[in-house]
Order: sequence, then structure tokens, then C-alpha cells
Amino acid sequence: MTAESTRPRVVLGVGGGIAAYKVAELLRLLTESGHDVRVVPTRAALEFVGAPTWAALSGHPVATDVWADVHEVPHVRIGQGADLVLVAPATADLLARAAHGLADDLLTTTLLTARCPVVMAPAMHTEMWLHPATVANVATLRERGVEVLEPASGRLTGADTGPGRLPEPAGIFAAARRALAGRTAARDLAGRHVVVSAGGTREHLDPVRFLGNRSSGRQGWALASTAAARGARVTLVAANVALPEPSGVTVVPVVSAEELRGAVLAAAADADAVVMAAAVADFRPRDTQDTKIKKGAGEPDSVALVRTADVLAEVARAPRVRPGLVVVGFAAETGDAEGDALAHGRAKLATKGADLLVVNEVGGRGHPTGFEGAQNAAVVLGADGSRTDVPLGPKEALADTVWDLVRARWTDPKDR
Repeated sequence: MTAESTRPRVVLGVGGGIAAYKVAELLRLLTESGHDVRVVPTRAALEFVGAPTWAALSGHPVATDVWADVHEVPHVRIGQGADLVLVAPATADLLARAAHGLADDLLTTTLLTARCPVVMAPAMHTEMWLHPATVANVATLRERGVEVLEPASGRLTGADTGPGRLPEPAGIFAAARRALAGRTAARDLAGRHVVVSAGGTREHLDPVRFLGNRSSGRQGWALASTAAARGARVTLVAANVALPEPSGVTVVPVVSAEELRGAVLAAAADADAVVMAAAVADFRPRDTQDTKIKKGAGEPDSVALVRTADVLAEVARAPRVRPGLVVVGFAAETGDAEGDALAHGRAKLATKGADLLVVNEVGGRGHPTGFEGAQNAAVVLGADGSRTDVPLGPKEALADTVWDLVRARWTDPKDR
């Protein structure tokens, strides 16, 4: 078996929308991560990005026509040999043709012959996305097992703004990895509202200095994006995160621990789950200066600190507005003379009142499960005494495990 044959085989279908130019970045992410990608653009897509670009970035000739290389039966062979078919941008026309089983070009025939996971990333004007015909077509595709991502909201072609923007390439790439790993969204969180906090709070000493941490927000982003892919309505309280907004997620930006507290408590009022993945500062400066503190005369000998609010404990102990609310905390631990990371995690679970606590051991820069990395490993402790080990892997894998455990608690007879 050759190395080429062991690489995941991805068919990247490109629809005829102006967002096609963004798909070049998606193709780069796929190829540089070891995927064997064959690009199948529609004729309209080639009006936006030409075949030479797709060929150069994929390393393969571009298939565009059912009449090319007829002896190889490309309209059947391409779909049959794929491990994943990924379509971006999926225009309103392309969604309609796929939903109705039309096969009038190479891409739609590939969709009919594929027996692998199919992921479609829509992009169109807001009115087209919200039109009853498109809504029905998306519902039909999802009922058949196709993962249709939620579009992002933002600036569209011209001056228009609203839902219908192509999700960021990194988000589509994450969905592709989930599908290839057998975690295609089942939309089993549909009808639920979940709140996720992410990032690291900043407690200002003066206008330019603050107490903070190295949290990138990547784990919270993974929790939010996987929940949205599984059908949940997601509110993401983001503390100082410099990442593209996940598609289909309502993002509430905050800076300090107090701002995060207010945003989480407000969003939790009608939530089914609250997952506190943010690294919230334990302390803040007692006094905040309005102007930058200068060296020399007047500089402080020390900085007095006071505790910030314990948001996790407050949410866990608040009156349950909705029966069955599940509260999940995160504990980034290092271990010390008093115990290892897991021992500290168990103690934290006992004092916080959460239903679940995700314990992950962190270290300095370069630590495989530390801040800022793309991977994580953890042990999820339950208030009921359960323990779930999650091996090192993409942060999306840990996110899916967390949502599986949350969902199991929703279906517990005591919560009905």
C-alpha cells in the first residue's frame, strides 16, 4: 500500500459564489494536513477562481466535466472513492439541486454516488438563506444525513450584512475533520440553549497593564462550534479571544471577570447547560489607575489584590430557572506537593457544586495540553462519582465528549 493510498481522500466541491476565493485557503488547510484532495468546481465556480489555481493547490488535475475522461466514468468513480465530500461555497442553487437529487454536472453526480460523509458550507445573501425554499432544502439534506453548516453573519457582497456569509475556512476545516473522524453532527442538541465561556479575562491595573493569562479560547471555541453543529442555540461569552467567530453562534465579547460574570448569568437564565471553559482571573488589582503608572516617584512598592467573583460556583448554586440545567466547569491544574492535578480537580468539584468538571493538566509553553495548543487531553469528573478519560487529540474531540456527557444528564429520568 502506498503512502498516497493511506491519505484521507477528500472531494472538494466548489459552488459558483463569490466566496469561492476563500476556499483556496480551505484547500491549503486540507492539503497541508495530509489530505488527498480532488477539486470538483461547477462551471460557475470557474468564473470566480480558475482551474489552474485549484490544480496548483491540490496537486491534481481539476475535474470539471462529465464528458472528460469518459472511459474512467468520473461521475461515478470520484464519489465512490471519497472518504469525504466537502462542498464550499454551497450556493442556494446547489443546495436545491442536491436536495432534489438532480445530476446535471459532475459535482451533483458525485453527490449522488458518494456513500461517505457529506459536509456543505452555505454562502448566499440573507434573503436567499431565509427563503422557505432554501429552509426546506436544508431540512431535507439534514434529514438524509448531510451536515449542512450554519452560515456566518457579517458583511456580504456589496453593502449587505446578515446571515449567509461563508463560514471561515478554519471552521469548515474543523467540521471536515470531525466528519472524517466519524463524528458527523447528528443535531442531537437541537432545541437546547447552551452557554459557553471562553478565553482569558483581563483585570486592568491602568489603561495599558493588566493581570491576565495565556488562554487562547480554542477549547471554548471548539465547544461552541461543536454544539452549534449538533443543533444547539449557542451563546459564547468570549473574553479577549482573537479567533474567527464560529458559525451559527451568538458571541458576547467581554474583558474582565466581572463583565464575564454578568454576561454568563444573563445568558444562563434560559439555558439548558452552562460550560465554563474560560480562564477567569482569581484576583484583580484593588485599585485601578486612570492614567499609566510611571516609573520613578509615585510608583507602587506593591500591588494590592482582591478576589474576583467565583462565577462557576455562583452559576452552579443559582436557582435553577430551567429544570435539568447542567453546569460544567474546567480546571487547568499543574499538581503540587499537596496532590496531583486529579486530586485538585476532585476537591474543586466538591466545592463548586458543578455537575461535571473537566480536569486537564497544563504546563509551560510547548506542553501538549497547555494553553494555546490545538490538542487537549482531560479527565471529566462527575458529581455522581463518574470518571471519563479523554485521550490526547483535537479539542473538538474533547468538546464532543463533554456534550455527550451533558446530553446524558438531560435524559436522566430525574430531570424529566
